[in-house]
Amino acid sequence: MTSAPSLASYLSPIPLVAILRGIQTHECQAIVDVLYESGLRCIEIPLNSPDAIRSIEVLAKTMPADCLLGAGTVLTLGALNDVANAGGKLIVMPHCDPELITHSAASGLYSIPGVATVSEAFSALKHGANALKLFPADSVSPTALKNWRTVLPKETICLPVGGISPDNMDAYFQAGANGFGLGAALYQAGMSAEQVKYNAQRFIANLPHTRN
Repeated sequence: MTSAPSLASYLSPIPLVAILRGIQTHECQAIVDVLYESGLRCIEIPLNSPDAIRSIEVLAKTMPADCLLGAGTVLTLGALNDVANAGGKLIVMPHCDPELITHSAASGLYSIPGVATVSEAFSALKHGANALKLFPADSVSPTALKNWRTVLPKETICLPVGGISPDNMDAYFQAGANGFGLGAALYQAGMSAEQVKYNAQRFIANLPHTRN
């Protein structure tokens, strides 16, 4: 039996999670295609988007094997199961819910719970989280993250989310961030595929290993 890829493998070499809040089913394929072409391998459809489960179901049928698809704003076990039944493999939460984290692990899903304190971070890891969503990012400053890094397990994946732009990534990377979740600065409802591609390329150009 082949083991599932690690979450880190999906975040390498482009450690960015695309958060497509507000996307509609008829446009999701074109948007995801340009993100994939740009090198992103983690796609999150927030469940408060129009017909989000249907969008996940459509994308899951065409998603390349090296791309991780799932949902954000997952708040209940029922929603988690809906995502899994639609073909999603990634469960992202705005909060730290041990029940959802444990159920994700038992179901073979990847979970990224939201945390804003060290206590929440350790609780999430204890229950099987694959990474930590530092949310909102402005409540976990680069200075705070640097302090967290002195006590968190070295292999912990930390992903600041909320208000991330190409201009503020570097401070977080220097503090110990492994990547980011990208929201409105990458995609907003109704945005063209060309604009999303441009936005993605701006973020990628500001990753430490892609700079000239």
